[in-house]
Amino acid sequence: MSEIVATGEHAVGDSDREADERLAVLAEQVLETASRLGASSAETAVSRSQGFSATVRLGEVETIEHNRDKSLVVTVYFGQKTGSASTSDFDAAAIEDTVRAACTIAKFTAEDDCAGLADADRLATEIIDLDLEHPWDISVEQAIEMAKECEDTARGYDARISNSEGATVNTHRGSEVYANTNGFVGVASGTRHSASCAVVGELQGNMQRDYWYTSARDYHDLESMASVGRTAAQRTVGRLGARKVKTTQCPVLYEAPVAASLLSHFIGAVRGGALYRKASFLLDHIGKPVFAEDITVSEYPHLPKAVGSASFDGEGVATRTRDIVKAGVLKSYVLDSYSARKLGMDTTGNAGGVRNLCIKPGDLQFEELIRTMGTGLLVTELIGAGVNNVTGDYSRGVAGYWVEGGEIRHPVEEVTIAGNLKDLFRHIVEVGADVDTRGNYRSGSILIDRVTVAGE
Repeated sequence: MSEIVATGEHAVGDSDREADERLAVLAEQVLETASRLGASSAETAVSRSQGFSATVRLGEVETIEHNRDKSLVVTVYFGQKTGSASTSDFDAAAIEDTVRAACTIAKFTAEDDCAGLADADRLATEIIDLDLEHPWDISVEQAIEMAKECEDTARGYDARISNSEGATVNTHRGSEVYANTNGFVGVASGTRHSASCAVVGELQGNMQRDYWYTSARDYHDLESMASVGRTAAQRTVGRLGARKVKTTQCPVLYEAPVAASLLSHFIGAVRGGALYRKASFLLDHIGKPVFAEDITVSEYPHLPKAVGSASFDGEGVATRTRDIVKAGVLKSYVLDSYSARKLGMDTTGNAGGVRNLCIKPGDLQFEELIRTMGTGLLVTELIGAGVNNVTGDYSRGVAGYWVEGGEIRHPVEEVTIAGNLKDLFRHIVEVGADVDTRGNYRSGSILIDRVTVAGE
């Protein structure tokens, strides 16, 4: 079996490399066992992860959590009958039992003509060093001191900060091997570090809370602990004195961290599983306008250090940079091999989801977007999950700020925004340059020109 190994070269300890190599050997053994038990083809994903987090609240250590996890999932095919089983026990006897269980399940399932491994000609043949591996040699004691600095900064920012939900520092490293009987073995490993803080403010009996966080593959790219604490406090104090607004129709500006949710709803509607089940409001929309005409939504799976970066998807298929929406027009769906076959199409290399989805930013910074909006609602928090993927109907509770004359006037709470996602997407007038790069969905703040706001 040919071997493709993606293990970065950035301060990875020998023990980590050796452990990753053992995972690859284990994956090949799983496939050999499946073949010995009669499977016509098989695939497996073997993973391990480890890390810890330290949480401080009101200046005292609240929790210290260490995690060390491992899992093995195997899927076998007897022709086009499929069976899957999993285990967290890597003992040889346990793995044998797991593969046998998958084979037994497969023998009792109905044939599915769309089942099977990804086509061999779609598999990745080149592994790109995406700079995802940056271990953080930090002790629990150091993490505690950093969390204390973060929370102390937040609590000391303003006398109206009355309580704290704590500050947390977290470090994590994970590796996964995917292998199949078409000859693919791929190892993907990476690190992720973060710090967060949430505090409570009080004014005349009215209490509000807000938070902030920083997250990165490389700990050098994290915001300072003081900055995280200060931002959490500023956001909390800014919400004090919040009130409702009258029911109206007005422009709505989604702050960048919540604007990414609109991309998430969009991807949910163009994902293969929703499409072949005919449970999407964007069914049969390839080649049709779905966004405002100057909107482009693209996937960039090869960005260095990014959260979603990967050379291959969950089936070993090579990932690639591509436009999903170009000039407002839907160019492609989001498909794995199974959903592609159900739809009579080709996989787009999205087994496991999209990777670093970006909506093309404009030139305006956040403050300029507020001035451009003039009068309307700035949304900084979304509440509830009132989204119907079949119809596109959209209703979310929100908190944020009322804007008049291009300036923030007062905080807002207990209001709802409603509409249909088709209309919201088509009425985007600006995407800000203030792109939030902390997550897999990357967006600047998004301004929509007319949305129903339900309040008093």
